[in-house]
This record gives sequence, C-alpha cells and structure tokens, in this order.
Amino acid sequence: MVRARGLTKTFTRKKEVVEAVKGIDLDVAEGELVAFLGPNGAGKSTTLRMLTSLLAPTSGSAEVAGHDVATQPAQVRSRIGYIGQGNAGGYSYRVGDELRSQGQFYSVPKEIARARAASLLEALELDGLEKRTVISLSGGQRRRLDVAMGLMNHPRLLFLDEPTTGLDPHARANLWQHVLRLREENGMTMLLTTHYLDEADSMAERIVLIDHGEVIADASPGRLKREHADDLVTIGLEADADGSADALVRARAVLPDGITSVEERREADGSLRLALSTVHGPDLVPAVIRSLDGAGVRVRSTDVRAASLDDVFLNLTGRSLREEAAA
Repeated sequence: MVRARGLTKTFTRKKEVVEAVKGIDLDVAEGELVAFLGPNGAGKSTTLRMLTSLLAPTSGSAEVAGHDVATQPAQVRSRIGYIGQGNAGGYSYRVGDELRSQGQFYSVPKEIARARAASLLEALELDGLEKRTVISLSGGQRRRLDVAMGLMNHPRLLFLDEPTTGLDPHARANLWQHVLRLREENGMTMLLTTHYLDEADSMAERIVLIDHGEVIADASPGRLKREHADDLVTIGLEADADGSADALVRARAVLPDGITSVEERREADGSLRLALSTVHGPDLVPAVIRSLDGAGVRVRSTDVRAASLDDVFLNLTGRSLREEAAA
C-alpha cells in the first residue's frame, strides 16, 4: 500500500534551509496499522503530507495505493482518506451537508452518498445530528465527524494525523473504538501519527520511530521493547535483625541469570531494595524470590514496571518522548 524510498523535504525560512525529512524509506503492507512516533518537529506530519500528495517531496519517491504521489496525485487522493490535525467540517455548515458534499468531491452518486453518510453517522454515534451545525458539536463529536468525512469515499488506506489530540481519555477511547471497528469491517490499511504512547503500543502492529527527520527504529512494539529497553523489577527486603545491610550482599550473591543490571538502595526507614533490570520482568520474579528465600533473605514486596516505548526512545536518543510531547 505504501512504498517510499529516500523521501526528503527541505524548507527555506528566512534564508535558512530546514531539513524536515532526511531520506525516509518505508514499506506498509495492505491491512497493516502503522504508527509514527516522535517529538514535535521530528517530521511525522510532513511525511504524511508527502504521502498524501499534499506536499511535494524535495527528493526521493513514493507510491501510495499503487500510484506515484508526484506524478499521479489525483489517483492517490481518490484512493485514500486523510484526517488532519484540524477539524475538517466548516463550522457554519450542517453535519449531513458536509458529508454529502464530501461524497460529491469524490463523485460518489447522490443516493449512494446519502446512504453511506447515514451508515457512518450511525456507526460513529452521530445519528440524529444531521441538521446540527458543526460548531454546535462537542470536541469528540467533531473528531468523529472528521473520521466520517475521511471515510466517505470508502478508502483502502486511511491516514490519521494526531486524531485524538485535545480529547479527554473517554473521548479518545470512544473514537478509537469506532475507528478500529470500521477498519476491521472494511479491511483498511492505516497510518497514524500520535503523541500518546499508550495508543501506539496497544493498537499499532508496527511502530516507526522518527527523530530529526530520520527513521531510527521500525518494528512491532513488543520487539522494540525487547531489543531497546528493560523491565524494572523492584524487590523490597527486610533488613537483618542487627539493622545491617548484609541481606543485600547475600541477595546479590544468589540472583539468577537474566539480569542486566542491579541497583541497591537502603531507604530512610531501614528497609532495603533491589532494583533489577531485565528483559522478562514478570518471568524473573518467582526465580528471584526462590533464590532469596534459600539464602535466608526475607522479601517484603515486589513490583514490576514493564518497559515502555518512552524507554525505547530514551535509550535510542537520550531524550524522553513523553516529556518532549508534553512540552
């Protein structure tokens, strides 16, 4: 569905050349859901705008849905849906009119457009709002209308540029529930950008990490976390009766294999903690507890923090994606 090679985009601002995208290679198979992750200014939205033919590449090539974005933009646009960061509906227009107009833009026959609009309104829980103006809708309703407008031409490929930014958690979950159901029903391929790591982690089959206009990693969420981050297992220990920290020494001596790093801490209340980095945290806990028990070290508590995509980005770049997104 998508094949890009050496895709670049440079802008000139006040005589200064800005390299927004620096030679991206990308392949997306039919039916995949791929998420672009990266901080603001990384080149995610610029890449999507080039793939949708809205922005001409400076160099490189891209084929989308079987057509060249530079030489066949009309054919590309007729086969895709695009949901940008801003609301697509005109605020003073009525919901039903906007959907039917969108159908006209794609030369969908009137009766088919009318039926399709009614079906999408029902599927996205917007039925009964056909005569409401866009400005009278809530933020979540407007975003669902954007999705409906992006699907009026029954696209094989849907682009979503930060579709849930600004929505509260309930509205985000609601929107994704509808989008994923429609994807399953229509077998769509989807490319999205998002700042929400939980969205990308739970829904995308592949994550493409972009930083400074370049792809720095491309794999499934699970593989990225296995290869570039560790789980953190924290074990709380009871100090010895004499108040010494000898339990830490005995504990370190019997720790099982599979641990990449160990940090020892003595808390203000006298309790002891071991912080263990490992690839498979939940699987390691039983073995650690058995080893410590055999050495006479009493365990007070255990906690496992699973590796995250933010950990992956931090380890690859030295910066936190979560903190940069918030900033």
